[in-house]
Amino acid sequence: MSGANVPPSVLWLTPDKPADISVGRQRIADHLSSEGVDVTVRGTTPKTVLRSLRERERYDVVVGTTRAGAIAGAFLKLATGTPLVVDHVDPIRQFEETNPRWLAEIVRRLENAAFRVADHVLYVYAEERARVDRLASATKTDLGVEFDRFATPSPEALSRAESSLDADGAERVAIYVGGLEPIYRIRELLAAATALEDDGWTLVVLGAGSLSDLVERTAASRGNVIFPGTVPHEDVPGYLRAADVGVCLVDDPHTLKVLEYGAAGLPTVQVRGRAEDRFDGLVEFCEPTPEGIARAVERAAGTDPDPLRSFARGFDWAEIAETYKKTITIVK
Repeated sequence: MSGANVPPSVLWLTPDKPADISVGRQRIADHLSSEGVDVTVRGTTPKTVLRSLRERERYDVVVGTTRAGAIAGAFLKLATGTPLVVDHVDPIRQFEETNPRWLAEIVRRLENAAFRVADHVLYVYAEERARVDRLASATKTDLGVEFDRFATPSPEALSRAESSLDADGAERVAIYVGGLEPIYRIRELLAAATALEDDGWTLVVLGAGSLSDLVERTAASRGNVIFPGTVPHEDVPGYLRAADVGVCLVDDPHTLKVLEYGAAGLPTVQVRGRAEDRFDGLVEFCEPTPEGIARAVERAAGTDPDPLRSFARGFDWAEIAETYKKTITIVK
């Protein structure tokens, strides 16, 4: 373990998701590493938890991202005494909306236990403030964006995106980047592409998930849907540069993709709901129906993207990482 004046060694347990789908925690880890912090990022599985238990002497601090990483981090804290920072990025509401009640109650209780065990909790959603503050020492944080990377894509990213896309005949391009799950209204988005076809729109979908096969079949049968699958995150800015409108259809005010669309200068469509207070006047809101999405895409194409771009500029991963560094240093 590190001495008093040596930068800490950190084990960061994240959700076990593809690296190019869940990128936010890696961005923070990259900034911490650039500041001299030794960070090991691992997806949370039984195998990686056992490995981490065997390597208990290597780490000064464990950071655990909800949900599995936080719960596993609490286990490691109890087993080894290693200080724990819970990185609470997803509200329990999201889990409750997509899982059986009995399972959601178990996860809620396990999360609560992790908060109690943690030396500190960093949380994103204001709706979680009361629960977290009741159980732990906590600090509000946020999601960020690598603004310059999206505002000015590298020539390599532009070249790879151009060679991957076969949209030469497309008059206008709408793009979706993210998970391919029902919660993101992928079926409605694909149906909206049908409604938009006569107006010269092509839909590009980047991502992976349980609906990947559906997206792939749709792309194979429809000329105005393109599905490159999952692409390296460093290439995403190149794809966004090729688009005219970005689409986000999850009922959530804290979505990384909206900040990325904004940094890229894309007019953006966002589903009505919890995001309205945060993004009012910055995006084009829609009802989550194929017709509502299609109309919003058409409206968004004529809007000024600069207000959203200016908003996104204020969420720099480097500044957010500084909060994590201070917290890690304190609990070490």
